[in-house]
Amino acid sequence: MEEQTQTPAHRPGAPVRSGIPEHGRIPKYYAVKAHIADLLDELGEGGVLPTERDLAERYEVSRETVRQALRELLLEGRLRRSGRGTVVAGPKLEQPLSLASYTEGVRRQGRCPGRHLIGLERFPCPPELAPGIGAEAGEPVWHLERVLLADDERVGLESTYVRVARAPRLDVDFQPDSSFYGYLHDSLGIAFGDADEKLETVLATPREALLIGTPPALPMLLIHRFSRDQDGRPLERVRSLYRGDRFSFTTRLRPE
Repeated sequence: MEEQTQTPAHRPGAPVRSGIPEHGRIPKYYAVKAHIADLLDELGEGGVLPTERDLAERYEVSRETVRQALRELLLEGRLRRSGRGTVVAGPKLEQPLSLASYTEGVRRQGRCPGRHLIGLERFPCPPELAPGIGAEAGEPVWHLERVLLADDERVGLESTYVRVARAPRLDVDFQPDSSFYGYLHDSLGIAFGDADEKLETVLATPREALLIGTPPALPMLLIHRFSRDQDGRPLERVRSLYRGDRFSFTTRLRPE
């Protein structure tokens, strides 16, 4: 297969020059990846991709070259495994960087949110955790850990820490598959004021990858959130891990 040398068009949201260097020389796998990406657009969501052998014959390259192109498309969320085959993935979930809950964000996109409870435990607050949730070292705190779902697909893992004094009946009154923010507001009259967030990319630990059902090498988006209530008091600390191939985040910026 010949290398692509013509100047590519600019497409909104795409890499400049489609990622092709000015000298026009690109790795063979990248050219194959571009061709497969066009094929995905033709197949549409849920379409079954031809086998590696068929793709190698179509583009006149080795199966290893095809395999490398497919690996990148999988990591980017353009493809997903389904049984013994590979199909075209749907669009990524767009989660707002705001105080809106995960539940609200997923519902706005016509998907069905859900959560699967991993554990709810109560333990004495470690000194390093205390400042973020407004606790005293040693006082009781809750740790709520849940797998995040969208249309029954596992897409993330969430750990929430809150003082037992703020939600004393969490283990009795709270439905683990529902919104924690909704519970605080509707059952306890606690409203959120503001929050500090930090977003970074990480790889999941072996345990996290097993719970989410992804390969350990899949990039993840990690959000640390420290929330305060309407009176400015520390309320919760949340560690949310999202699949990098299934999520993107949006926000609106305003001048200060």
